[in-house]
Amino acid sequence: MLSNIRIVLVQTYHPGNIGASARAMKTMGLTDLVLVTPRQFPDPEASRLAAGAEDLVDTARVVGSLAEAVSDCVQVVGASARLRSLPLPHFDEPDEMARDLVEHAAHDPVALVFGRERFGLTNDEIRCCSHQVSIPANPDYGILNLSQAVQVLAHELFTAWRRRPGSGYRPPRPSQERQPTREQLGHFHDHLSRVMQRSGFITQPHARTEDQLEALFARAQPSRRELSLLRGLLASLESHLPEEK
Repeated sequence: MLSNIRIVLVQTYHPGNIGASARAMKTMGLTDLVLVTPRQFPDPEASRLAAGAEDLVDTARVVGSLAEAVSDCVQVVGASARLRSLPLPHFDEPDEMARDLVEHAAHDPVALVFGRERFGLTNDEIRCCSHQVSIPANPDYGILNLSQAVQVLAHELFTAWRRRPGSGYRPPRPSQERQPTREQLGHFHDHLSRVMQRSGFITQPHARTEDQLEALFARAQPSRRELSLLRGLLASLESHLPEEK
C-alpha cells in the first residue's frame, strides 16, 4: 500500500532538499519519488543529504510537468497554504488527509505534491490536484523547510497506514468501482468544456465556471463507472448539437 503513495516535488531549487526529502520519506516507508523539472539534478548534495536514502534519490523519476507526474493517480493532494480562490476540497487536518489518501492507496496510485521552496505551487499546478492540505503551524511564523513539510505529512501517512482497520489482505475493488485517474478526469473536463461551449452555455472558455465544476466533481468523487456514464451523456448531447463552423 505504501508503495502506491507518491511524493512529487515541483521545481525544487536546492538539490539538498531533494536528498533530505528522500530521507524523510524512507523513515516513513515511502519509496516513490518523482521530481518535476528540478533546477539541478542529479547532484552530489542530494546524495549527501539523503544520508542512507540514496537509493530513493537514485531511482527518482524526473518528468517535465506536474500533469505527467500524476496522470495515473486517482487522488492528488497539493500541500499549500489554503487558496480560497480555487474551490478545491481542502483537508483542514493532515491526519484526515492521510486516512483518506491511505484508503485510496489500497487499490490505486495516489500523490502528495510539494511546491517550490520560495513560493510553493502555482494556481495552475493546484488545478492538477484533487484536494489541498495545509500544515497547522504558528500563525506568526508558519514557515517550514521543504523537507520538514515532507517529514510531517509522511509521518501522518505512516501513522494512518499503521492504524488502518483490517490492514491485512483485501481483494482489489472492481476497476469500474474505483476512482478515475487524473488523466481520465482531465479528458472528462475537456469533453464537458467542449459541450458547454458548443451548446451556448458558455460562449468562450470561462475559468471561473470551469474551476467551480471541477471542484464539484472533486467533491463528488465519481467512480470510473459513473464517469463513463457522464461521458456517454455528454456524447449523446454532443451528437444533437449543430456542427462547429
